Amino acid sequence: MSFSGTFDYTLDAKNRLTVPAKFRTSLTESLAIAQGTEKCLTIWPKRDFEEFVAAALVGTTPLDPKRDAIKRFFFSNSFDTELDTAGRVMIPSAHLEYAGLTKEVVVTGVGDRIEVWDRAAWKVYKRNLDNADLAALFAGVPAA
Repeated sequence: MSFSGTFDYTLDAKNRLTVPAKFRTSLTESLAIAQGTEKCLTIWPKRDFEEFVAAALVGTTPLDPKRDAIKRFFFSNSFDTELDTAGRVMIPSAHLEYAGLTKEVVVTGVGDRIEVWDRAAWKVYKRNLDNADLAALFAGVPAA
């Protein structure tokens, strides 16, 4: 599955996010809402989240302190949930605080996951990304 597109949404009074309809068909099972590596939240099919963390651990050994740090960051900062019948997910308050989310948010597809950004923070991030030297971003990335 691949998530793409950017959508403006608002959180309701109970801190619930309505997931864009085009994403819902890929989110029929258990979900993981996690802190992103940027100041945003990520929403994953739970199985994909676990595979992502496993890929991040490749090359580490069970006794490697970096391994535990990666596991702590992702697993202690994630929350398992499901879409309700209206296609919404409740965002825990700790996650709202981490990502600086208020009422106005942006929901964006990032291939293997969905990201939820504070709308103002997304505008700044997107402007910087749009102005980035893409050649520099890809420097050192092996060709596919």
